[in-house]
Amino acid sequence: MQESILEMQELIRQLNEASDAYYNGLPERMTDYEWDAKFDRLKQLEEETGEILPDSPTQRVSEDQITGQKEEHEFSALSLAKTKKIEDLAKWAEGRPLWVSWKLDGLTLVATWDDGKLTKVVTRGNGHIGTNITHLADAIRGIPKTIAEKGHVVIRGEAVISYSDFEEFLLTSEEDYANPRNLASGSLSLKDVSVVRQRRIRWIPFTLVYTDREILSWGDRMAAMEQWGLEPVEREMVTDPTEENLNAVIERWTKLVTDKINPYPVDGLVIAYDDTEYASTGSVTGHHATRAGLAFKWQDEAAESVLDHIEWSCAASTISPVAVFEPVNLEGTVVKRASLCNISECRRLGIGSKGTRISVIKANKIIPKVIKVIHAEGQLEIPEQCPVCGAPTEIRIRPESSTETLRCTNPDCTAKQLKKYSRFVSKEGMDIDGLSEATVSRFVNEGWIRGFADFYHLDRYEEEMTQLEGFGEKSVANLKKAVEKSRETDGQHVLYALCIPLVGVDVAKRLLGSYSMEELLQAAADAEDLELFSHIDGIGPEKSASFIRWVREGDHLAEVHRLLRELQIREAPGETGSRCEGLTFVVTGDVHVYKNRNELKQYIESQGGRVAGSVSGSTSYLINNDVNSTSGKNKKAKELGIPILSEDEFIRQFADA
Repeated sequence: MQESILEMQELIRQLNEASDAYYNGLPERMTDYEWDAKFDRLKQLEEETGEILPDSPTQRVSEDQITGQKEEHEFSALSLAKTKKIEDLAKWAEGRPLWVSWKLDGLTLVATWDDGKLTKVVTRGNGHIGTNITHLADAIRGIPKTIAEKGHVVIRGEAVISYSDFEEFLLTSEEDYANPRNLASGSLSLKDVSVVRQRRIRWIPFTLVYTDREILSWGDRMAAMEQWGLEPVEREMVTDPTEENLNAVIERWTKLVTDKINPYPVDGLVIAYDDTEYASTGSVTGHHATRAGLAFKWQDEAAESVLDHIEWSCAASTISPVAVFEPVNLEGTVVKRASLCNISECRRLGIGSKGTRISVIKANKIIPKVIKVIHAEGQLEIPEQCPVCGAPTEIRIRPESSTETLRCTNPDCTAKQLKKYSRFVSKEGMDIDGLSEATVSRFVNEGWIRGFADFYHLDRYEEEMTQLEGFGEKSVANLKKAVEKSRETDGQHVLYALCIPLVGVDVAKRLLGSYSMEELLQAAADAEDLELFSHIDGIGPEKSASFIRWVREGDHLAEVHRLLRELQIREAPGETGSRCEGLTFVVTGDVHVYKNRNELKQYIESQGGRVAGSVSGSTSYLINNDVNSTSGKNKKAKELGIPILSEDEFIRQFADA
């Protein structure tokens, strides 16, 4: 008995420390995989001994440590019970209609409106008391100041950052965050609204906690939020929740994750009864209500491998360790590399040298991750020289988290240009398919890329390229084709691709909404006032000054003109059009006429339309080239009588001259 109590005390200490790190933007103390295993072991010991010790995470809601004015929640925000077994879901359902939605992996915020006006935004805190961050509401997308509903409304949602926005942040920042959740949590601790706004945090409602109106159906409550102007979490109804039906639905949702179609980080699914009256009759056990909902967590598939070496990957000033190991099959794909984030993570895991046996998973079905060192060989060797330029390295420690990162001391290191070029070739930039960051790095180090225009002269090095490992004639031909395709683009993509500080997709769109590319560059070069562009809605003095300084700095202007000579810039289609005005579209699947889904979305918005992420009663059209698909979006559209258009049909109705 005493041994069990001692083990429980140690598990409680480890789990609570890990939870505090998880919710407060600090380096993780353990993976979700490890946390779940330790939590399950603690529950088992509590059941066996009949003892529940103080501060047990089975009895408390983990707390965020965001500083500021504390506020008691009007309605407690309890956690959901969790399961990894579909048979448990079917048993819990009791044959009642259910809804499946994403379990978003961010930070929970509770927003309140009174008589249609936003009155406060509060973090979840410990579920009973949170931190009032209403002053940051303007910096968080998805929290409108007003909604089309009078009376008292309380809505719970998740503040998340998409994978693409997280990657863009890393491209332009020297701050070190392990994942989007870490960044979202750390950002909401900041005071400066303009800095938080740059992090592109989006709030996605997942529960209508209270409204003066009586709405008894969970599905109707979500639809009501859409009618009020909000964009709640994507969801699907399961009217007959048998084990077979639930398995089919979960497989379909899981594929959206593994195929990287869902843009936001998730760590499972949420299952809720449609009958909210019945859901409210459950008892409260520990830190969750038994019928309020159930969280389905994926069973992470682990595999053992042997470390071959640690590759030190340079980006901006940071040199990050990457584990390269014997290939293993995980979730249907071959995995042989996993980021180790920083030196602190290597020390936590006990990473050694070649021959170290490790255990690897794909966290949340997507990200390869080393979860454990089974047996270490030798010691981790931290390079004393930058692997790119040979300059001395130094270990820096972040004061707020004690995280150790390796940095290159050379301000002119070639690697500091790598992120700039990676952004240039990205989908949101010039969209040169097949050019990964690793490939761009090789080209930079071969001396083939010295400026943006050099991407359009890679054909000079065809012969040398075919000699590189992993390159053959076919891959070189595909790269040539992708480069040629990218020559025809619009100014917004070009401006974003240039990696100008504070100039993201939205700023590029706003600048080019007022000037042509040539006019914009000339105006910046000639400007006597750094705030010249601050009159444009959404720009402001800081972004205006940043753009003008960049244009005037070094040979940037000459470099842009060299690039423009390689391109055919088309005007943004229908900038003043209204062909989609008043209509809401949902776009899913691949496109074959538009360059990508972002380009189609831009066209719709340029014509006065709106693009939503999920099908609802307010959707006007669903665009899907697989019109007869049995996907969740198609099924929902058919249920609601919403027309499904192929891309060609959309063009005939809304884009043909």
